[in-house]
Amino acid sequence: MIKSKLVRGGVAFIAGCAVIYAGDHLLGVQIELFRGLSTFSFLWFIDMFIVPFISGAIVSMIYGIGGKWLCYFPPLLVRFYSYMALAKLDAIPEGASLLPLGWWGFFVILVVESAVFGGVIGEVMLKKTYGRMPRHLVYKDKPKQVSSHKET
Repeated sequence: MIKSKLVRGGVAFIAGCAVIYAGDHLLGVQIELFRGLSTFSFLWFIDMFIVPFISGAIVSMIYGIGGKWLCYFPPLLVRFYSYMALAKLDAIPEGASLLPLGWWGFFVILVVESAVFGGVIGEVMLKKTYGRMPRHLVYKDKPKQVSSHKET
């Protein structure tokens, strides 16, 4: 039981990282770089909000219940890797600069929260309800009693 949960968690984590990494490369956006106001384009918006949302939903659907907690980590890892690769390994393109850590941290928080929204939606799609158990399994609602006397 625990081993299958770990395997599903590993597969979900790798799938979430792959979605974000592939989204970065397919869209050609590097969130860690600042190029003036042209940085904030439609593709940047998609890479900041839509791609992590899809990643979170995929992580949650692969992992199952509790996936909304696991979907925090793929965007953290990919964003950290991208920032460190640009800072230490790659050459920064002409006309661009590396974001200061404060701004980069703010953008990472936005990306992670977008992934969490996707994780919650993924769990809702998986369970068809939100919460631990459906209401009819937890609460035994009493049927409404019909009054036998007439009101005047």
